[in-house]
Amino acid sequence: MIIEIDFNSDEALYLQLRNQIILGIATSKFREGDALPSVRQLADSIGINMHTVNKAYSVLKQDGFVKVDRRKGAVIAIDIDKIQAMEETRKELQVILAEASCKNISREEVHALIDEIYENYGGV
Repeated sequence: MIIEIDFNSDEALYLQLRNQIILGIATSKFREGDALPSVRQLADSIGINMHTVNKAYSVLKQDGFVKVDRRKGAVIAIDIDKIQAMEETRKELQVILAEASCKNISREEVHALIDEIYENYGGV
């Protein structure tokens, strides 16, 4: 598993880890049922604290991207209900689009960015 953490970033390490795993799911690097490395293994390979990895896994579980299996550990399991996911996405996009509007980014430019980014995830 290739996880890239930027130790100079202002973004919390556990959020970087969470986001990297979500990107891995979206790009099919991780698939439904794949086991993630143990907390200790991942912490050692990246060079971060085990509590940081544990927090990232907890947030992923809370967000519906992984489940914890007693035998396998953290396993990719996407179970977010689509209506809930749409509402969460709507809330996040409202702020992002407001910021874009304030910076004079046009609707066409936003659509082009979305199309470009979404293609990386095999989007419909």
